[in-house]
This record gives sequence, C-alpha cells and structure tokens, in this order.
Amino acid sequence: MAYIEISNLYKTYYPHGQALPVLRGINLSIYKGEIFGIIGFSGAGKSTLARCINRLETPDKGSIIIGGTDILALGKKELRVERRRIGMIFQTFNLFEAKTVYKNIAYPLVISGVPKKEIKRRVEETAELVGLTDKLDIYPGALSGGQKQRVGIARALINNPDVLLSDEATSALDPQTTLQILDLLKEINEKTGITILMITHELEAVKYACQRMAVLEEGKIVEEGSVFNIFNNPESRTGELFAKVFFRLNNEQLCKDGMYTI
Repeated sequence: MAYIEISNLYKTYYPHGQALPVLRGINLSIYKGEIFGIIGFSGAGKSTLARCINRLETPDKGSIIIGGTDILALGKKELRVERRRIGMIFQTFNLFEAKTVYKNIAYPLVISGVPKKEIKRRVEETAELVGLTDKLDIYPGALSGGQKQRVGIARALINNPDVLLSDEATSALDPQTTLQILDLLKEINEKTGITILMITHELEAVKYACQRMAVLEEGKIVEEGSVFNIFNNPESRTGELFAKVFFRLNNEQLCKDGMYTI
C-alpha cells in the first residue's frame, strides 16, 4: 500500500496574466521507507511538485495523501503541525550565515517553542547522525559545500519527520561530495526508516540511491517503475534521452580509465 499517494494534481501559474500549466495531472505512488527518485529536465515541474507536496505551493486541484492524511484538505493550524512531518533539503543550503551550525539546526525547534533542554538533546543527536558533532560552534562561512548540506539535512531532520524531500540537494556539489551526501541519505534511510523523495536531474544520483523512480516530462509522469528497467528499457522520450546520456557518460569515463573502448 502506498504511503504517499498523489492523484490528479494540477498547478498553473499566471505570469503577466498568461496561463502557464506546470503540473498537468500528476499521479504517483510512493511506499513507506523507500528512496524514490523523480527525474526530469529543467522546466519539467520537479520543484513545483516538491513545493506542492509540502504545501509551500497550493495546487489548483488534486489530492496529496501522506500516511492517510490529505494535506490539501488541511486548514492553516493543522497544516503547521503536518509540515513537521515533512523535512526538505534545498540545493542552495538556505543557511543563516550569522548563526552557528547549532543555531541553524535548532531553528525549527526554536520557532516552535521547544524547551532549551530538549532542543540541546535533539540537536546533538541529529548532529551525530549527520557527522557534525565537532562543527556545532562553527559558522557556515567556515564550512565546505558538503558540510553546509549536512547542516541543511540536519535541520530538515530535527523535527523527526516521516518524509524527507530532497530538491536537487546535490546539484551544487562536486562528484565526490555528492557521493558522500548520497551515502549519508542512504544511511539515514536505513537507520530511521524515513521515506525520501529525491527530485533531481542527476542520473547518477538516482541510479546510486533509488530502487524505483518516475520520469517527469512537461508536467506529467510519463514513466514509473524500477530504476533498472527505466534505464535499460525506457518507454518515454525523456527516459530515453536520460538513458542515452547516462550510458554515454559512463562509457566515456570507462574509456578514460582504460577499462572499456567504444
């Protein structure tokens, strides 16, 4: 049974008074505890979908059911509570440069009025989970890109959410750091059982971290299934283009390593 069930989801923007459909009837099922990937080219609607799932954007119509709760049917007070179940990691880190790592991680708890003693316990526990125990007194300016993203991950986890949305979380990182962050997300998934929705255009990230995925094209899910099947037998134009790029890049790398020739 699906833990996240998205049905008939539509979202249209109106720049300069002109209708711009971005999501055109999204239907998607995600199981509890899995790392599920969504790939698509720029402008396919990936980030809009993520923002609809956590209600930073309100869809025109449709339903988003998470753990039996339709979040589109919630009022403001109920939504504030429900949002604590949904953590989000951003591409640009979104850290407070004038606050220490400790205060950045603690921020969601502070604004929720959690007692200081409980904040300290949870920050230290989460910092240990993401490998930042020795960085709590440091300011973001002294951190590497990977360490900054770890702070972002810790802040997203501080409320012990059931769902973690990763919106292009590794796009600004170098390949080695990307691998470290993906390993961290897989480790967190294994330790906590959290459901992770990985929204990205990075083929390697999906292939490395996910077992199932969906392909988003012009605001529609055009393909959904196992990562293996979609990469090896794509049924959509976007899936085929991604697969071609993936195999070409891997073949080129193998040639450089002297392991394969084309």
